Amino acid sequence: MGNLVIAAALLLLLGFAYQQGFARSLSLAAEARKEGRRLHSRPRYHGTLVAIWVLLPTLLVLGLWALLETSALRALIVGMLPPEVAGLEGRQLDSAIARIRALASGYGVAGEVADYEQAAAEHLSLIQNLAFLLVLAAAAGLGLLALFAAKRRISLALRARDHVEKAVRILLMLCSAVAILTTAGIVLSLFNESIRFFSFVNPIDFFFGEIWNPGFATTGSAAIGRYGLLPLLWGTVMVAVIAMLVALPVGLMTAIYLSQYAPHKVRTVVKPVIEILAGIPTIVYGFFALVTVGPFLSALGAAIGVDIRSTSALTAGMVMGIMLIPFISSLSDDILRQVPLALRDGSLGLGATQSETIRRVLLPAALPGVVGAFLLAVSRAIGETMIVVMAAGNSPVLRLNPAEPVSTVTVTIVNQLTGDSDFAGPQSLVGFALGLTLFAITLLLNILALFIVRRFREQYD
Repeated sequence: MGNLVIAAALLLLLGFAYQQGFARSLSLAAEARKEGRRLHSRPRYHGTLVAIWVLLPTLLVLGLWALLETSALRALIVGMLPPEVAGLEGRQLDSAIARIRALASGYGVAGEVADYEQAAAEHLSLIQNLAFLLVLAAAAGLGLLALFAAKRRISLALRARDHVEKAVRILLMLCSAVAILTTAGIVLSLFNESIRFFSFVNPIDFFFGEIWNPGFATTGSAAIGRYGLLPLLWGTVMVAVIAMLVALPVGLMTAIYLSQYAPHKVRTVVKPVIEILAGIPTIVYGFFALVTVGPFLSALGAAIGVDIRSTSALTAGMVMGIMLIPFISSLSDDILRQVPLALRDGSLGLGATQSETIRRVLLPAALPGVVGAFLLAVSRAIGETMIVVMAAGNSPVLRLNPAEPVSTVTVTIVNQLTGDSDFAGPQSLVGFALGLTLFAITLLLNILALFIVRRFREQYD
């Protein structure tokens, strides 16, 4: 509720600031028009600039409180605890603080509530309400002061449009920086934890090992078990290849039919139906693979004399391919429809058939988009978890037969990080090494895609 109140108050303040700046600039423009003069910027830019000036100090106050609230309230709670409880350390102290915060928030706690907990919770609730009101008042007060100062700065010569555009550029740069820093933080966290893992396991044994049999070890002790990546990597590649063998031809042919052959009425019905596949949760696909596709493939194999396990790379790959069809078909359809009509009409005018036009003109012209759709589907296939958990068999053994159970990198990450992990031994840290491996594979795929797209564009520029 507190966040909603802050958001509503902030929106009201910004709306009021915009209206004040807009009205002030209109009045100046009316007076200047009598003298044959005019504003440098339109009134909406002045209103936007005033709103920006009001927003900055308001966000500064709210941001400082968001940074300091947790530590300040923690120190306050510790000061209200009895000496024997305040002297606790680690998880015991955190548990005591969490109980008081839960009571203050109105949530129940397990077990009997002590008198000191109830008193501390009531005091904490009062302090939180007062602090919230003070922070809200401080933010509103600074915002109103900024509004008063901003209104006084409005003049005919004020280059409000330039200031607003500069603020927008700074905002766009900050958004880009957030994306870049987030990626860098993920990579650094994976890299640091992977270095810790490789202090237990030799990198050569990890990247070139053929046996996956993880054990348990404590901090500073030697690793127990075998951590060979090849069975997991091969299982990931096998499932992804099977999925793409299903999704790529079906999705691409579907896109060609919808964009080149299908009547408008058929297209308006078929395309939304296909895109529904993208909205089905992956757990549903996994259940479908487990109870329908797997037994069907097993029965089909028995009928033709081939041993196909119900849970296998083939089952997981086929169902994953069905899931990826809308990714390829929708993107490829949009790309094919964006190819200039002059290319198609010119080919048909020279006597080419429609199929020849598609093969020799439309598909080459749409190659960058098709490659992008293909790589998006590959990345999704490599990172998919739930379908493989339920349908692949979770057997980390290096085998070439797709009809046998396999395991993938994502499934193994889930297995190693599920449960009470202290991240002190290789059995938990291996998840970060596997994640870093997946990141490297995705990066290589993106580099390959850029190479293909640039080479193609050079030929058609």
